[in-house]
Amino acid sequence: MRRHAPCGLPVLALAGLFGLVLAPGTARAQIDQPSLTPRDAGPGLATTPQRQEPLGGIGGGPQQDPNAPVTFTADEVEYDRDRGLVIARGRVEAWQGERLLRADEFTYDRNTGVATARGNVQLLEADGTVLFADEAELKDRFRDGVLTGVRALLAANARLAANGARRTGGTINELGRVVYSACDLCEDDPTAPPLWQVQARRAIQDKDARRITYRDATVRFAGVPLLYTPYLSHPEPGTPRASGFLFPTMGITRFLGAFVGFPYYWAIDDSSDLMITPMFSARQYPNLGLEYRRRLNSGEIIGSASIGGFNGNDTGGKDDIAGHVFLKGRFTVDENWRAGFDLNRASNELYLRTFRYEYRRVLTSQVYTEGFFGTEGYARADARAYQGLRSSDDTRQVPYVLPNLYYEHAPHGKVLGGFVTADVNALGIYRDIGSMSQRLATRVTWERPEVGPLGDLWTFRLQGDALGYRASGQQEPPTNLPDANGNNAVGNIRAAIDWRMPFVRSAGEWGSQTIEPRVQFVTGPRMGPQRRIPNEDSVDFEFTDANLFQLNRFTGRDRQEGGTRVDTAIRAAWDFPNGGQVEGLVGRSFRFDDNSFNPYPGSGLDRRASDYVARLRVAPTSWFEVLGRVRTDSENPFDRRLVDTVATLGLGNVTLNAGYLYSPPLPYLLPVRARDEVSVGVSARIGEYWRANISGRYDLGIERPVLIAGSVGYEDECFILEGRFIKRFAQDPTTQSNYPADTVVLVRIGLKTIGDYFLRAI
Repeated sequence: MRRHAPCGLPVLALAGLFGLVLAPGTARAQIDQPSLTPRDAGPGLATTPQRQEPLGGIGGGPQQDPNAPVTFTADEVEYDRDRGLVIARGRVEAWQGERLLRADEFTYDRNTGVATARGNVQLLEADGTVLFADEAELKDRFRDGVLTGVRALLAANARLAANGARRTGGTINELGRVVYSACDLCEDDPTAPPLWQVQARRAIQDKDARRITYRDATVRFAGVPLLYTPYLSHPEPGTPRASGFLFPTMGITRFLGAFVGFPYYWAIDDSSDLMITPMFSARQYPNLGLEYRRRLNSGEIIGSASIGGFNGNDTGGKDDIAGHVFLKGRFTVDENWRAGFDLNRASNELYLRTFRYEYRRVLTSQVYTEGFFGTEGYARADARAYQGLRSSDDTRQVPYVLPNLYYEHAPHGKVLGGFVTADVNALGIYRDIGSMSQRLATRVTWERPEVGPLGDLWTFRLQGDALGYRASGQQEPPTNLPDANGNNAVGNIRAAIDWRMPFVRSAGEWGSQTIEPRVQFVTGPRMGPQRRIPNEDSVDFEFTDANLFQLNRFTGRDRQEGGTRVDTAIRAAWDFPNGGQVEGLVGRSFRFDDNSFNPYPGSGLDRRASDYVARLRVAPTSWFEVLGRVRTDSENPFDRRLVDTVATLGLGNVTLNAGYLYSPPLPYLLPVRARDEVSVGVSARIGEYWRANISGRYDLGIERPVLIAGSVGYEDECFILEGRFIKRFAQDPTTQSNYPADTVVLVRIGLKTIGDYFLRAI
């Protein structure tokens, strides 16, 4: 029986309520003009239609001139000279600027300065809000008045009704027996109560402060009273930002016990605001959180900070004051340059997890500037500092990057028929203890594509690297390279010929099919183990189809691939007329020698014949897709080394997804063990307003869940109800126990145009 939420509030409404202000001085001056009503006409003289001007001003809005004239039209206009009355009847419309007043009858008394509008009174504001009343009587330069049977339509679909209203000073509106809601009415039964409404004995609308304040208010859901409060205040709907307290956040968690937060929103000015949230809990010290935002003509600053701590309940009896600061700034200097900074610091991991602040494994702070010079040039200069949050992290070995300078140039014109890109980089890495190094590096690449006589595609590539180092402390962690101390230099050049031959044939009404063999020959000097060179940016390495044909397959510049090799692959694709596709690739690489490459064992390139890499995408329709990447052992193709597969199935309003991930142990990632996980998820839209999803990951290696998450939510034009559940099973490698605050239960109740209420548990 309902189209929207259960509702049934009479179509109420109000915004810019009572912006009606008539300027009587101007009206009298114009009324005395003979052109308005000829003096020789009797009291009953009327003209149809009659355009009059002016009777005053419908003012009160910030852009209105209260002394500007009012123009009006009516089916009939009468001037009673004996009683000093001007009466307009029948489809009366009076307007000033962008504000319009409509009524069945409009009367102005010159003797008392009282203007009365009767019958279907409507006031249309410049911002689109509409006021309805049965009768309106205004006086005192029409800034004061009384209205009966008030109904108003505000911004954001909000509606308000009152038995009567009194206007004072043109900005304060006192309402009696008020009902407010933002919910639509039921189409089948408009008399049924809305999903929610606020009923109050009295309300005050302050046009200057743009707030509505209620006294003796009751919040009703589907007509049932659920909350009473002697005082309730909220901004007028459509108000961009207004200072004030928000709904408190309450809940109970294992580490905080019962807690409550009282957020206060401070709209500092038109371009900045601050959220202040004091929190009090049963088990820990009080906590104060801050969130700041500021917009500038040239950028923005966004940040959060907090201070609080532990009273010893969960820290072995040790009191500990803690806090965090996350601050970000982004600025545009001119049409070429922009700059920014990030400041991210926190006391420890336990604090961020316990108080539910944004958690990141490593915090990065930086200051940078970068320049863009058309499509040819790019420059960047930055300095960085890192902070590891785990108790096992040795902060003395966390690096500082100062400076990091980079410039790249790619001219539009061709050089020897090909495209050239050149860059230069200066990098300095420092630690309190352990390895330190400074590096100057440059790279030049040249690439020339050609089409052969058979339609085959040839690409000729050259890449040259030159690097110089000054290093110390390399015999210590984390690098452990004693031979890399001192001044060292390394150079490398790679040349490649890449050939592809796409064979394409038509499959008629089934689209087209492609088979494309690809071979690349790469050569260059042998590089060997490179133990005399520091290694800071090439530790992370993973061999897949994505880097099979790269000239240097290391992730950074500190390690250079050398020697001669051949990369091979065959790609096949079936493209359907509906946009669907089935596409796959299988490839591997062959090295001519053993001493040109030195990745970690099990990387896939530690033998002369690399592992097999493959990719498969099956997406015959828009509602089904499977994408998978696989790496298998070079000697036993059925021995998996890497599997990453994701499948998605859309069934109308229901979407299913599943995935599988297997990754071998990585020496740079602790704990050193394989990842063997499956994941599943379901999301659905139920009807027009409900949505739900649930997902989870399970580790087959350790035989326990990794993550379980779910949510359910309802949202219509006026109400939001949402519940979330998240359970993480991650363990601290130091203590072998689950991280604190590993479970989250969050309930959100939102009354649109009024505010949101949050309840957090566990």
